Amino acid sequence: MDSGIGLLPAAAAMRGLRPDADLVVSLDPAGMPWGPRTTEDLTGRALAVAEAAAAQRPDALIVGCNTATVHALTALRARFEPELPVIGTVPAIKPAAAGGGPFAIWATPATTGSPYQRGLIREFAEGVGVTEVPCWGLAEAVEHADESAIDAAIAAAAALTPDEVTTVVLGCTHYELVAERIHAAVQRPGRPPLVLHGSAGAVAAQTLRRIGAHPAPEAPAEGTFTALLNGIAGPLPAAALSYEEGRLLLAATPVR
Repeated sequence: MDSGIGLLPAAAAMRGLRPDADLVVSLDPAGMPWGPRTTEDLTGRALAVAEAAAAQRPDALIVGCNTATVHALTALRARFEPELPVIGTVPAIKPAAAGGGPFAIWATPATTGSPYQRGLIREFAEGVGVTEVPCWGLAEAVEHADESAIDAAIAAAAALTPDEVTTVVLGCTHYELVAERIHAAVQRPGRPPLVLHGSAGAVAAQTLRRIGAHPAPEAPAEGTFTALLNGIAGPLPAAALSYEEGRLLLAATPVR
């Protein structure tokens, strides 16, 4: 679940681990973006999107959105667990800090500087140089596959990223859809290769662990795919096909 197509990286990662899994993606196109909303409003919309997904009787619910994880995960778990495991999306601050070098966290303005993100920095990156970079408009530009707006938002965030940064944490799931463009914008001439850390692979793996399942990438590609748009089954937004994750997901998955 997510407000929009930021859930594609986690869904594609899950499809890679379990080609036989039935996937349901639940979006809120009527309420996207969630970032500028109040915590109360965002939580209410996240619960509605989750209720639509839960009605499909899934084995687990992935919150494929960093902002929703920051502001609504507690409410989602209170509503659905223990019957339905709820897996949040946490910025990959711990592995980035393990690299030892200074790193930046690119995130939505709603997540940047939040107590949740600051807590992760204190817990996992004590003594490591960390720069929090608010990426104004990037999630919205990615959602609509607006090429010029994507370029402008990435350039603005890159200008706020110190030259000495060796790693960038992608603290919004939408950003993983344009990871190569972010890498090209931040990589400095003469500097070591830039490392990007997303969350999709770790979230998919954690989901399987939570439900006691194992990766089976060689399983037959028999899993179905259902998209719910404000609770109503329908096609993914056209912008999803602008990204490799969306094209691969739909090409490899029968639509139910």
